[in-house]
Amino acid sequence: MTNNEIADSFSLLAKLTDINGENSFKSKSYSSAAFAIEKLPVQLSDTTPATIASIKGIGASSANKIIELLTTGTLHQLQDIIAATPAGVVEMLNIKGIGPKKINTIWKEMELESIGELLYACQENRLKLYKGFGEKTQQTVADNIDFYLKNKGNFLYAQTIIAAQQFEKLIKEMFNGKRVFITGAFARQLEIITHLDFVIEEDIDAIEKTIAANKLFELLEKSEDQLLYKTAAGIKIKLYAAKNNIIEKLIETSSSEIFLAALQKINLQSQSALNEADYFSIRKKHFVPAFLREDEEVLLHEIPFTHHLQPADVKGLIHCHSNWSDGNNTIEEMANACITKGLEYMAISDHSKTAFYAQGLKEEQIKAQHNYIDELNIKLAPFKIFKSIESDILNDGNLDYSNEVLSSFDMIIASVHSNLKMTEEKAMARLLAAIENPYTTILGHITGRLLLSRKGYPLDFKKIIDACAANNVVIELNANPNRLDIDWRQIKYALHKNVLISINPDAHSITGIGDIQYGIFAAQKAMLPKERNLSSFSLSQFQHFLAERKLKKGI
Repeated sequence: MTNNEIADSFSLLAKLTDINGENSFKSKSYSSAAFAIEKLPVQLSDTTPATIASIKGIGASSANKIIELLTTGTLHQLQDIIAATPAGVVEMLNIKGIGPKKINTIWKEMELESIGELLYACQENRLKLYKGFGEKTQQTVADNIDFYLKNKGNFLYAQTIIAAQQFEKLIKEMFNGKRVFITGAFARQLEIITHLDFVIEEDIDAIEKTIAANKLFELLEKSEDQLLYKTAAGIKIKLYAAKNNIIEKLIETSSSEIFLAALQKINLQSQSALNEADYFSIRKKHFVPAFLREDEEVLLHEIPFTHHLQPADVKGLIHCHSNWSDGNNTIEEMANACITKGLEYMAISDHSKTAFYAQGLKEEQIKAQHNYIDELNIKLAPFKIFKSIESDILNDGNLDYSNEVLSSFDMIIASVHSNLKMTEEKAMARLLAAIENPYTTILGHITGRLLLSRKGYPLDFKKIIDACAANNVVIELNANPNRLDIDWRQIKYALHKNVLISINPDAHSITGIGDIQYGIFAAQKAMLPKERNLSSFSLSQFQHFLAERKLKKGI
């Protein structure tokens, strides 16, 4: 088992201990163990029992549980408490706004044992009758349950990539000699995937018979030309039958309704397409890749879509964290990983002091980190490390340090991490104040959303983008697949207002650097050219940008 899997087991055990109203000392010790395990630089599976018992934050009892997990793959105490807790109560842990203590009240005092019952209780105004559940909390719980139910069974794009590749290979093997294409939301590079779609050059009955013979998938639905299956991996797959019209069906299933409607208005010739490019050529249109088949405007482009932003176009790693705050690796390790990937520079952007939960840097630590970066820049030249900080945007819109401290950085990423439930009026005032601060270089993950988990900050995007244009502030496209924030749908207006976008991985480890690819996928949908992506600037261009901006701001 990996450290993350072991930490997850301890975290769940801590929550279920609280839900069941057991000794709070136990749950705290399990939580502490989970936190300590997540921060370990080595895998527990590579250590000895004696070493495990000596790790700070892990007591003798927790050490025994770790050994049990490593040896058997399970934890009897966790299995027992799961069995003793109704499944619907455990599922409540997925609902934002209610923690284990509140779930204990919901279960033990309200006698509710499912999310459906809980939602009904909210609608009946029953929650606010209990201590700790005011009217506002009740509405929040109801809204979050609704959000959870709508997204249940959906997956992040990043979660489906490996499955998509494996299923594509498997289906091609099953239908050897027939053309098979992946289509649907995955082909369009949408951020949320409900099922993986494939078009097969075969009739519906033959497809059903072949799948049944292989006994791999469970049939859920069947219609005239499609079959929906459930897989052991948890994700559903939809197979489209297209024995005589596979290219037409591929275009149809890989386009939005708006794009397809516009495309179908074009006068057609009675001619079958050999491939997707031929399909567009017959209609006297440039080939439109699936990830751009969203609106009709793309059909008006007179220039072929010959180049799209690629991972190789990114020249620097902007927005990453080190073990000075909540990152897993040292600054030097992060820098060497960047050098290995052929990057020219890195902006280390650890958390600011208000982010105490992430070990944000106090003023004295900043000076020490800057001295360390100076030493590394001599050692690693010509690679360059820039001094940055991810400054919390405080409730009033101010940044987290005095101007004197802010001026010591090469650049500032300003982000909201707390109090995400402001009204739009207050949220807008808060962000606009941060944007107008002369030290703000980049506005980080603009809405604070977490896909499939947390709604974004309520914003008037056009006003925010207008403010960024007026104050020469770059907008981050946070490439973490859980965020992808700013939404690609808003980037078109930012480009219209000549606002720079910066594709940043928000990497908290070396492996997190690879998240850049998900930002690239989103940027491709927005047709972001590399010239308008700050992290595509060469080292000299990036240095010039920062110097010129400081000069104009007089800081």
